[in-house]
Amino acid sequence: MTAGEANQLISVHPNDLKFIFELEKQSFCDLKMVNNTEHHVAFKVKTTSPKKYFVRPNTGVIQPWDSCVIRVTLQAQREYPPVMQCKDKFLLQSTIVPPNTDVDDLPADTFNKESAKEIEECKLKVFYISPSAQGNSEDEGLKSSTEQSPDSNSAVQQLKDERDAAVRQTLQLQQELDFLKRRRQRRSDSGGFSFTFASFVGLIGIMVGFLLNLSLSSPSTE
Repeated sequence: MTAGEANQLISVHPNDLKFIFELEKQSFCDLKMVNNTEHHVAFKVKTTSPKKYFVRPNTGVIQPWDSCVIRVTLQAQREYPPVMQCKDKFLLQSTIVPPNTDVDDLPADTFNKESAKEIEECKLKVFYISPSAQGNSEDEGLKSSTEQSPDSNSAVQQLKDERDAAVRQTLQLQQELDFLKRRRQRRSDSGGFSFTFASFVGLIGIMVGFLLNLSLSSPSTE
């Protein structure tokens, strides 16, 4: 909101009306009106060509710091205007009203300049846009996004490569960890087998020695 808008009862966005003009077709433009005050503000929309345009709502009351949207519809036209230029204009009138005032309760002279009320006015110009100009604008936007796509694709590809490298590194680390586990297991199994074999050999030696001692100590039968 600019400084100029802050001093107004109502600010309008956009500040002009643009219609895509096609023969035998309606076109519309939405206007957002914002109440910049702590008061209830009534508004009324007028046009120099009331038969060409349909405004809803054309009158209303906006609560403090609130907003509303009005739609201006251009009726279907049978011929093009000269050089696609439009001389139509709109006038937005606004004034402060008592709190909790309903639009149906507005007096008939609410927007009468001769009354003692202070009435603000804002003029809006009308512009017609040909469908081809609208199409060219869209094509330029598409072209711009297309021109930027190689960089986007390159960035996406780089992210994919980094992800694949991280996955490969993770798998390699997992394989090395499995190898170390198997190696440790083999060493453990090998140590267990040597101890068992040594115990078995020692047991046999004890038994052989016992048998030899027994045979040597037995009396002769001669």
